[in-house]
Amino acid sequence: MPAALPDEEGAQPWQTDHSRAPIATKIVVAGGFGAGKTTLVGAVSEITPLRTETLMTEASADTGDDDLDATPDKVTSTVAMDFGRITLDDDLVLYLFGTPGQQRFWFMWDDLVRGALGGVVLADTRRLTDCFTALDYMESCGLPYVVAVNHFEGSARFEVDEVREALAVPAHVPVLVMDARRRISVVETLLALVRHAYDAAPQ
Repeated sequence: MPAALPDEEGAQPWQTDHSRAPIATKIVVAGGFGAGKTTLVGAVSEITPLRTETLMTEASADTGDDDLDATPDKVTSTVAMDFGRITLDDDLVLYLFGTPGQQRFWFMWDDLVRGALGGVVLADTRRLTDCFTALDYMESCGLPYVVAVNHFEGSARFEVDEVREALAVPAHVPVLVMDARRRISVVETLLALVRHAYDAAPQ
């Protein structure tokens, strides 16, 4: 198939030259309930993100699974996954899969993590302990990951070393401060993950 004409603005090389296959890479975005996973995927996705959100009810709040004390304005919750896509380089395409944060949906994590290059664990400084489950999961399955501290308005500010110590993050794992609402901040986090994953991969 011939290459597309040069005036096709915005197209990636692998979209116009079909002799060049993109490197498709799966990335998992995990973290506690309300940590910003849906926001992160939506901030960078070049396609309309797939979201499986539903309105929260008093019944779910009564289970203790949807603790809104630190997120009083949150009215929806991811019940399956978030999905988006971003092209980071000419031939590198990342497919982003955001995991559900509530315990009752953790059974889906095994399927979402299968085949992934690495993961981003979002840490909310208002509830740092909520990301321990995601950290333990990444460690247990041997998946390279980075910790991204997502600061919210009015939340306490901590240095990277303070977060690393509080979460007992190993020295070789990158810890970054980011804003899940800002595209450039998310892109920098994803680039850090890709670099870390390739550095951690066997030759």
